[in-house]
Amino acid sequence: MSLHAYADDTQLYLHFRRDEMASSADQLERCVLDIGHWMSTNRLKINADTAVLQLRSLLRSPERPLMLKLGADTAVASSHVRLLAVDISLDQSVDRHVSRVCAGCFYGLRQLRRIRRSLDSDSLATLIYAVVNSRMDYRNTVLAGAPSTVTDKLQRMLNDAARVMTGTRKFDRGLDQILHEQLHWLYVPDRVLFKLAVTVQKIV
Repeated sequence: MSLHAYADDTQLYLHFRRDEMASSADQLERCVLDIGHWMSTNRLKINADTAVLQLRSLLRSPERPLMLKLGADTAVASSHVRLLAVDISLDQSVDRHVSRVCAGCFYGLRQLRRIRRSLDSDSLATLIYAVVNSRMDYRNTVLAGAPSTVTDKLQRMLNDAARVMTGTRKFDRGLDQILHEQLHWLYVPDRVLFKLAVTVQKIV
């Protein structure tokens, strides 16, 4: 069993064969139970109701869904999990993650449109960078190699952010010029490649 621990998240990984599912589930249950006892001894509490379980298989999915009994709560195998604010699906697609990022950004942009006239340009730019750019650039290396149908969703959101910042309307011309010359923003695929290049350069 492998362990990855973060500030507010602990992940357990267990590799097993198809015929070992029952024993592996029992092993995970006992491990979580031991962790719960240790936390209780140290005046801490494990949030079993927020536990997420995902089963990955190279072959077809098992006929019976994998379930773990965690005290009074039950964790059922899910088709996706959230890892460091990134939604990971069983099929390795990032559609769900991109949809969640776009939904949060578009909501923030709608709120900014309402108060845009009350903000100076510097304050508006700071808020847009916080609401849009930071969310879009966070862990965006998972989008490397993603099809255009995925990155186009983020690009539409980035275009909308540029319009809010510059006060232009949807069908106004010159959006590419605004993105590149005025805001110095890269297209979404280029932002991903830039992030990868910077990461590799830091490693080397």
